[in-house]
Amino acid sequence: MNRYGTILIVDDNASILTAMRYLLSDTFERVLTLDKPDDILKTMAQEQIDIVLLDMNFTLGVNSGQDGLLWLRTIQKQHPQTPVVLLTAYADVSLAVKGLKNGAADFITKPWDNDELVRKLKDVLDKQQDIVSLDEVEKEHIRRTIDHCHGNLTQAAELLGITRQTLYNKMKRL
Repeated sequence: MNRYGTILIVDDNASILTAMRYLLSDTFERVLTLDKPDDILKTMAQEQIDIVLLDMNFTLGVNSGQDGLLWLRTIQKQHPQTPVVLLTAYADVSLAVKGLKNGAADFITKPWDNDELVRKLKDVLDKQQDIVSLDEVEKEHIRRTIDHCHGNLTQAAELLGITRQTLYNKMKRL
């Protein structure tokens, strides 16, 4: 089975960390856990982290999700390429939207479905790996330019900065 790299799970509940470590050990090469968010940046500076699973609440008795949003922004500033998936026991659509607007890759609620959690984490990482070839980019650009010019190939070639004959040749490969 092809395993993913390293996941960092940050949650103040030791039982959650144990369950996640057990669940995700087959999916990830390394499963790192922290029970305090204060150690996130230090850990990320020392380790190559591929994805972070971040709890939203760390202050006892406070369930606003503000802790998670603060740490999400902090991670995004220091490690913008590392996707962060938010985790909370308090499903709230507006909180989920805030998290996504602040750069979260996805949002998972507790209690979670094991298969769905693993699928979401894999999907987030797989999306990062989607690299489009230059040929595909060129083909799409040519299609959009021709559409923009309503099929006028002379105008499309001019916009693309190529001759009409070159455009014909490129279209043959479409």
